[in-house]
Amino acid sequence: MTPAQPVVRVVATAGHVDHGKSSLVLALTGTDPDRFEEEKRRGLTIDLGFAHTALPSGAGIAFVDVPGHVRFLRNMLAGVGAVDACLFVVAATEGWKPQSEEHLRILQLLGIRHGVIALTKVDAVDDEWLEVATMDVLDHVRGTFLESAPIVPVSSVTGAGVEELRAALDLFVAGTSTAIDIGRPRLWVDRVFAARGSGTVVTGTLIGGALAAGDHVEVLGESGTHAVRIRSIQTLGHTVDRVDPGQRVALNLVGVEHTQLRRGDCVIQMARWRPTVRFDASLSVLDALDHRVSRRGAHVAYVGSGEFPVRVRILGSETLGPGDEGLVRIHVAQHLALLPGDRFILREAGRNETVGGGEVLDIAPVRPASKARPDRSVDRVVAEQEWIDADELEALTGVRRDATVGRWVVAPGGVDRMLEQLRSDVQECGVLGLDIAVLDERQRAVLSLAPELEVDAGRVRPAAQADPLADHPFLVEARGGGLTPPSPDGVDRAVLRELVRRGLLVERDGVYFHIAAIGTAIGAAVRLLSEHPDGFTVAQFRDATATTRKFVLPLLGELDARGMTRRRDELRIGGPRLPG
Repeated sequence: MTPAQPVVRVVATAGHVDHGKSSLVLALTGTDPDRFEEEKRRGLTIDLGFAHTALPSGAGIAFVDVPGHVRFLRNMLAGVGAVDACLFVVAATEGWKPQSEEHLRILQLLGIRHGVIALTKVDAVDDEWLEVATMDVLDHVRGTFLESAPIVPVSSVTGAGVEELRAALDLFVAGTSTAIDIGRPRLWVDRVFAARGSGTVVTGTLIGGALAAGDHVEVLGESGTHAVRIRSIQTLGHTVDRVDPGQRVALNLVGVEHTQLRRGDCVIQMARWRPTVRFDASLSVLDALDHRVSRRGAHVAYVGSGEFPVRVRILGSETLGPGDEGLVRIHVAQHLALLPGDRFILREAGRNETVGGGEVLDIAPVRPASKARPDRSVDRVVAEQEWIDADELEALTGVRRDATVGRWVVAPGGVDRMLEQLRSDVQECGVLGLDIAVLDERQRAVLSLAPELEVDAGRVRPAAQADPLADHPFLVEARGGGLTPPSPDGVDRAVLRELVRRGLLVERDGVYFHIAAIGTAIGAAVRLLSEHPDGFTVAQFRDATATTRKFVLPLLGELDARGMTRRRDELRIGGPRLPG
């Protein structure tokens, strides 16, 4: 049986290099997050590390330990991209450092709103120095999301303050909301490996929805889309049948080799997503930048756990200056599973600097960049699309709207405009009406909103209107002509086709007979066969109907086609459907 899943918060560490992040995680969890021999030898975190523990209340907390050195910033960004809380570490011995500032700005740009501050290495300073270090931290976090965060002095060497930090983390977990389940699971992969006897394993922080063992999902990444099945799931060291969002997760996947996947790939259920290579977003440029931002430059976007080369187009202007906020259109070389509200960091690879960060606003922009003014409004998306399938709208925005008509959400005035056009099209079609086959799904949906229009025999015409074809002049003439009908010269061919389709006229070899004439011809054939049981000739049928060969041959062809007569040499004999 799957053990009950505890309340778990995933927290990323952050802070300057050598301020004791990994040592602190080891002291809190008993697990050394530094996985590689080089990290242990150098005492320097190079890549992401992971550890978890139970807090005094029984709630779980999982740490993503990130490197602090500027040379491993891309790994740090991979670790914080899918979490919404941090354990910010500052060494009391050194105080606030450049990487402390950059990490804080990155966390701020990513929209992280919760955190706890650990003031480490307090065993190496006296009380006066500790007070100065605390004031220094308070000064630097003023005006940020950490302004009201608790500051806990702690020493990983002596253990002083570790329990107080655990208690502070416990209060933090209890006081913040758990991850929201919107039914759209997404896991940004931050680690890929092959487990002996199990095959491919990916890890990451699950957001957006739950996953279960046996689920069929897709991995979207640089090498394309891989359809896979989840063989098993682990979270916090336990194998589970199902895992809720907000958890650190390891997925054992069937259907893909681990060499085909990499950090930055994304596990999703494709039917609920619309992967994109172009999106519109907001961009906040860092105050500390010493130049303006333009479309020039080798830009890299950090989204989720991935690093993606991008092209940037500033919307509404050519450049953005330090401290500016603006709108951008970002082009990516591979498809990404995004939603409005996702956050990203933008860096310039050539200068090796963080430019800023922002929020995804539109994952399927329809307006050209010169006219685009994106925001998070669902109404804007509907207005720009005018007609959009309700399921498609939800896939693009993450918001469910009730359909306006049929299965579509329609911009204000859209239904009225289509109804007006439909009425006009019906009017232009005249007496025949509008063939319903030419209408698309949207037009057929609004047709039900027009009580003054009705569908009859596959045609749309004004309701309660007398059938204009029932007394059509040619139909009257054809009936009067009997077995020698008039030529249809001058009659609209569309009208003739409609009269034939309705069964009012019968066309054979270019001659148009009234339906009553066919009944007359059948009666003549019955009488002839009663007089000539072995069959009758064309000439005998001509004389019996008092008509000419011009009409006799089409009439007999029609009787043959209907099964009333059959041809045997030069005679016509009774067919299988001839009345007795």
